[in-house]
Amino acid sequence: MGKIYFKDLANYYNQEIELQGFVDKVRDLQYVQFVILRDSSAKVQMTIEKNEENKVLNEIVSDLTKESTLLAKGIIYKQDKVKLRGMEFIPKTIEITSKSEEELPIDILDFNNKSKQDLRLDNRFLDLRLEKNYLIFKGQTIAEMAMREYWLRNDFIEIHSPKILGTASETGAEVFDLEYFGKKVYLAQSPQFYKQMAMGAGFNNVFEIGPVFRAENSHTAYHATEFTSVDCEISWIKSFHEVMDIEEEKLIEVMKKIKNDIGEDYQRIFKKEIAVPQEKFPRINFYDAKKIVQDNYNYVGKKDFDFDRREEELICIYAKKKLNSEFVFVTDYPFEARPFYHMIDPETKLTKSFDLLYKGIEITTGAQREHRIDILEKQALEKDMNLESIDFYLNFFRYGMPPHGGYGFGLTRFLMRLFEVDSIRDVTFLYRGPNRVMP
Repeated sequence: MGKIYFKDLANYYNQEIELQGFVDKVRDLQYVQFVILRDSSAKVQMTIEKNEENKVLNEIVSDLTKESTLLAKGIIYKQDKVKLRGMEFIPKTIEITSKSEEELPIDILDFNNKSKQDLRLDNRFLDLRLEKNYLIFKGQTIAEMAMREYWLRNDFIEIHSPKILGTASETGAEVFDLEYFGKKVYLAQSPQFYKQMAMGAGFNNVFEIGPVFRAENSHTAYHATEFTSVDCEISWIKSFHEVMDIEEEKLIEVMKKIKNDIGEDYQRIFKKEIAVPQEKFPRINFYDAKKIVQDNYNYVGKKDFDFDRREEELICIYAKKKLNSEFVFVTDYPFEARPFYHMIDPETKLTKSFDLLYKGIEITTGAQREHRIDILEKQALEKDMNLESIDFYLNFFRYGMPPHGGYGFGLTRFLMRLFEVDSIRDVTFLYRGPNRVMP
């Protein structure tokens, strides 16, 4: 028999089984001992009466420390009087497989104490033992699976682009450089150039889920120096609205799948329901969105050509209140705020681009790309780009390039808002920031 997960114990009533788990709590009373055992799936109560027959077991339990691991053989019984899941495990043998030191470096349950965040990150292996943290990463797994299922069903293929580049992949974003056999190279800020190379290769539709690196000396709750980016690129489009259509369809499927798979646990732990979008996401032009924020909330943003954090929050409040949507696309950004490869509308002089905002934060940037080499070169020069340094990239466009577009989706920002936690640190397995490269 393989490992029995605690969530499945009701399938084994009145059977002798073997359990392995962490010690969550120990109550050593005068006539009886209770040990709450925990694995990643659930908890169960183990009960040992104090008597001569159980003397060896009683001595083992008396010596137990919280967070130790043990292996126990015994019988699981349905027991309605037991508050924890209406069942209890009566052991015949107990083996301590590893004994925890008595004093833990953090109080695992003290997760609301903001002053202890650095200490918790130092001991992330203990912090992650919380049930809510396990659920976050289960949600991440389901989200990635749902995205892959959507893309595969819609004729996408997965690529793995290089993370060591000969030139920086984005304008405006800080970049990590490193020595590489006597010359300078860069860590990828996004797979953008290589997604577009796949379009030139005739791959039609591609996606990638992988790490990207931004050398931003930022200590906000929304930034990290290494994070997981979810990217896709599609060929033969006529409008950047087609890119938004795909992201919207995909995200609704993701939300449905997450709710279906972990909705009950989410509600029990976070005391709220996962809200699956019921309507299309609103799409608001950049300057219209600016005006909405000014007119409704009397707030003027700090950036003329982009949204600041407060504007993102306010337009999301408006979308939720007036348009019944937690998601909102802001479209048609000025070229000043966008990279050189975003296509410009010749009439409006604005880019055919969008950001997707969710509960007050940008989670996606996307656009139709400029696929015509002459215009692309002109726009690169307008951004003071050195054409020689990106000649390898421009080469992708010299021998036939389909009209195409795509987006980059911030997985951790999405999870942060889905689980309504304070920082992307809480939804990152091991966070990396300007002052944190350990453990």
